[in-house]
Amino acid sequence: MSNLEQKPSELDCRTAPANGVEIMKPRDVPLGGPRAMRVRRTLPQRERSLIGAWCFVDHYGPDEVADSGGMVVPPHPHTGLQTVSWLFTGEVEHRDSAGHHAMVRPGEVNLMTAGRGISHSEVSPSTTTTLHGAQLWVALPDADRFVDPGFAHHAPAPATGPGYEARVFLGSLLGDTSPVPTYTPLLGAEILLSPGTDLVLDVDPTFEHGVLVDSGVLSVDGVEAKQHDLAYVPPGSSTLTLTSYDEPVRLLLLGGPPFGEAIVMWWNIVARTHEEVVSWRAEWQGQIVDGRLADGWFGIPVGDERAPIPAPPLPNARLRERR
Repeated sequence: MSNLEQKPSELDCRTAPANGVEIMKPRDVPLGGPRAMRVRRTLPQRERSLIGAWCFVDHYGPDEVADSGGMVVPPHPHTGLQTVSWLFTGEVEHRDSAGHHAMVRPGEVNLMTAGRGISHSEVSPSTTTTLHGAQLWVALPDADRFVDPGFAHHAPAPATGPGYEARVFLGSLLGDTSPVPTYTPLLGAEILLSPGTDLVLDVDPTFEHGVLVDSGVLSVDGVEAKQHDLAYVPPGSSTLTLTSYDEPVRLLLLGGPPFGEAIVMWWNIVARTHEEVVSWRAEWQGQIVDGRLADGWFGIPVGDERAPIPAPPLPNARLRERR
């Protein structure tokens, strides 16, 4: 998904920490166009840019495509990151310049590695009437951020127990391990809780975690998180307790060890310096000839000849590092 907001918002949408848990509130962001699809963005924020290597969290829907226009994101570039697409309802067609053409479907993860540079497009097909899901980005560590582009798909089997069902799409949880490769240790899972469930998860104490609440209200280690909130849990504990109240809950659990590197994040680019962003932007703009995408560093998404998304203007100020 293209981040058509020109830079991460400077709003700080957190509440004061309680028991070490911070509640991060979403902000509403249009993805562009006269009938812009809107998303709820909880990461990055001014005071917290990453949870592990997770650097971007967009949450959208359920939206009626007849009203929202659905997802129509023409070719656009990425560098220095992996995109993680997860749907609850609907489908999205993915095409990229590394030659991959795939559908994103509910309960199946699509992970695209941008590495040194890739272009891709995402479009919800005409058969999708309701669209609901999350678009997530993972920052690549400095040692691996110039790897060749790649793509992975996985349909995790549900892990079930008293009052819960989980699908682990990255990392390990509840005895299940995803085969999808990542460049830093990560956790990504969808968890469904029945009403009145206490779920105590064994987690890596070196990880920090984010709990994105898709539906319902729950307690995260004793702190209430409401629908669309992202609850941040710092490292240090080997368990994480999720408690639902009188209604079902659906959530995404994200995690990883603190990233430990400063990044410069602008538009669809994760870099290390302002100068790198300027260079990547110029590279992309150089591929746009008479409103069409010509071959170049980022390539052309397979089978997609639509006009690409031009890069927005750079801000007047120097882009700053984020941690």
